[in-house]
Amino acid sequence: MLLRHIARPLFASWFVVEAVDGIRHPAAHATAVREGVAALRGRTRRIPALNDVLDTALTSMGDRQLGVVVQAHGAATVAAAGALALGKAPRTAALALAALTVPVVLTSLPARRTPAGTPDEGEADRRHKFWFSLTALGGALLAAGDLAGRPGMTWRIHAAREAKAAAREE
Repeated sequence: MLLRHIARPLFASWFVVEAVDGIRHPAAHATAVREGVAALRGRTRRIPALNDVLDTALTSMGDRQLGVVVQAHGAATVAAAGALALGKAPRTAALALAALTVPVVLTSLPARRTPAGTPDEGEADRRHKFWFSLTALGGALLAAGDLAGRPGMTWRIHAAREAKAAAREE
């Protein structure tokens, strides 16, 4: 039990730090989002409907609007991470963090291939952010599934059905 009280705030701290940085410096994050959506668009050439959606996303929002979206995403992430850290609805908070991390994973996908002999520092940063956010997504999913030693809803429903069936037999 003590482990959860220490581990949850430690796990939530990465989300808080990233989110606060997005709130304080939305322009840098908006640029990264634009680059990520453009790279994602390059990967979805064979899916015209998705390509059209990504085109619209790239062209319809100005930098200021995208900055507001980044800040709203950051605020939602801080709220969910804070709830997880404080142990308030931790499974719901972890699931919210997982959902909020999916766009970060998608927009930080590394490029397919870089020409041999051309090291790209920006690409290395994207790859690092991709793997780090993918790891955080996995951790959030694990935290969302943590029952803290209590039975889950599936077990409760099954036990209630068995109890009802046993009561009928008596």
